[in-house]
Amino acid sequence: MAETDRSSAVRVALLYPELLGTYGDRGNARVLVQRLAWRGVPAELVEAPWGEPAPASCDIYVLGGGEDSPQASAAAALGAEGILHRAVEDGAAVLGVCAGFQILGHSFFGPDGAARPGLGLLDCTTARRASPRIVGEILVAPNPDAWGGGGGAEPGLPALSGYENHAGLTDLGPGATPLGRIEAGVGNGDGTEGARQGRVVGTYLHGPVLARNPALADLILSWFVGDVEPLDDAEITDLREERRRFVAAERARRPAHRKFGWRRYRRTKSSIALPSAANFSV
Repeated sequence: MAETDRSSAVRVALLYPELLGTYGDRGNARVLVQRLAWRGVPAELVEAPWGEPAPASCDIYVLGGGEDSPQASAAAALGAEGILHRAVEDGAAVLGVCAGFQILGHSFFGPDGAARPGLGLLDCTTARRASPRIVGEILVAPNPDAWGGGGGAEPGLPALSGYENHAGLTDLGPGATPLGRIEAGVGNGDGTEGARQGRVVGTYLHGPVLARNPALADLILSWFVGDVEPLDDAEITDLREERRRFVAAERARRPAHRKFGWRRYRRTKSSIALPSAANFSV
């Protein structure tokens, strides 16, 4: 893995915001740049519009959530260009959220219900559907094997907070490590959430995820600038605690016989049937 030139600005690329910007995930790129600016570290936001080649010399690439047809178009273009593969080989980081997460895997379902090839940067596949659609708050206990805190070089993370809105269930292969364990919500559909493989990170957390979880933003930034000085994130801490209270209240008010969270979406024979193209969304 190539060393990053820390004397130059950290370049953050926002890929295809016209296609992968349905849920406000472009905010993740802004968060990364702003948190560097607050620390006096040179940073540059590079927007890569649809229809133009993706930039080849950025440090961090951000892909957001989107609907089926735009997701398929984005995956096809990125696969044909090969830019992300070369960037990752040179030491770049990639953050994919929701549809972006699925694109980073080996395959996902397209708008016609057929499997489409992903980029293969994460050892995972999204080929099963969930019904009803997964919508709601999600809380994740970080996995020490993915983020440190268990003897690794990286610092551990606090619990991750977000909002999920997807109908896909994702299976991880041995090459990818789940980001964490579900405390509330569904995530990948098996009690885990997201995936990490080297500097490639995928998650179903919206919010945007890096606005809700600044410690995760700083961890990604530390791959390029080393240890970062702490910032005053008191407002975000208050928001995260409010979301925790909300989720706890939601769980308490549900009837005891109703399952809450990912256990409602156990993979059965009916859950792996091909979805109707008219009802398919990520």
